[in-house]
Amino acid sequence: MTLDEEKLFAARLYAVQCRPYLATALFALHVVESRQVPTMAVDRHWRCYVSPAFVDRRPVEELAGIWVHEVSHLIRDHHGRGDRFAAQHALTGPGERLRMNIAADCEINDDVFGDGLVRPDDAVQPADLRLPEGELMEDYLRQFRLGPHTNAFAWLDCGSGADGLERGWDLGPDGAHGLSAQEQDAARFRVAQGIAGSPGSVPQGWRRWAEEAFQPPQQWRDLLGAAVRSAVSGPGVGEDYTYGRPSRRSAGVPGVVMPSRRRRPPRVVVIVDTSGSVSDAELGSAIVEIAAIVRAVGGRRDLVSVLSCDAAAHVTGPLCQAEGIALVGGGGTDLREGFAKALRATPRPDVVVALTDGQTPWPDAAPPCRTVVGLFARQSAYDEDDPDYVPDLPPSWARVVTIG
Repeated sequence: MTLDEEKLFAARLYAVQCRPYLATALFALHVVESRQVPTMAVDRHWRCYVSPAFVDRRPVEELAGIWVHEVSHLIRDHHGRGDRFAAQHALTGPGERLRMNIAADCEINDDVFGDGLVRPDDAVQPADLRLPEGELMEDYLRQFRLGPHTNAFAWLDCGSGADGLERGWDLGPDGAHGLSAQEQDAARFRVAQGIAGSPGSVPQGWRRWAEEAFQPPQQWRDLLGAAVRSAVSGPGVGEDYTYGRPSRRSAGVPGVVMPSRRRRPPRVVVIVDTSGSVSDAELGSAIVEIAAIVRAVGGRRDLVSVLSCDAAAHVTGPLCQAEGIALVGGGGTDLREGFAKALRATPRPDVVVALTDGQTPWPDAAPPCRTVVGLFARQSAYDEDDPDYVPDLPPSWARVVTIG
């Protein structure tokens, strides 16, 4: 029996009509005919392996739902998540990978079928395992084990794209028509854009995925934003005296004109550690944090200045756009120079934010403004010239947040 490609591709077109926001991902899959595959399966390189006999037995409407099912595994990175879960919990063997496949199916099947896509009778649903709907693969993995109640799903095999375990039929990373990691992310990004453009017609599970796919919730980012907002809104920050509007207390002192206080937008200087011990990835995350700091001060980029510092402080200036930030450095580290230069700025900053790996001496005295320190997460701290070097901890007068 040969593969009925016309029927298979007609089913994909039907799937696109029912789920238009998945079109980019569905058309990114390359079909590989395989008699070793019991049904349809995907590998982690976005190839779809198809059994000719399986296509012959299933109607077009049901095949359309299976197209969406298989590509959902890849969009939601079930293979990568399965690898990470297995490493964290020391899970090995095909039995545990089967359990991951079942859990992954429970995550996606409540969003796949319906609204034109027919649910196959043998599709796994959370209710089949007496589990609640709407949870993630990792949540389901903690709630069930293989046993008599899962024997009905022992045939299940959605491929390495669903659980991360390589199969005999996989073409592997060097095979033809596989997608690179960048191409996979591009497909996911287009799907997320499509979901954002039609929120009213997209299941809740997909909306949640689109919100978190490229901006996963990270507590450290919330903490850093909260620390900056707290600093710029604290008493005394951004306050000055003006005679343009006399103080109401002048009425109690006849003949004396007293100034009133006025609130002005707070000014922020961001000191970025650009020493040789800071990696390019950490400098990239610093750029992201600078954009978050701008949002914390109400989007006023003219009020945020960036200063790069290794053993010496380098040119600082108002922030125009993230792409225009020139981070200069690569030598040793002495953020005292950066703090000194920041405090010499005119007008003086209300808040100083230091993004660093912590391998630096700190100012002896607290600066006359609020200070927030964002520390890049490290397994260990060391100095190449002195293996016994232990960096000074950030001073107690700074609000410290670990980044990453």
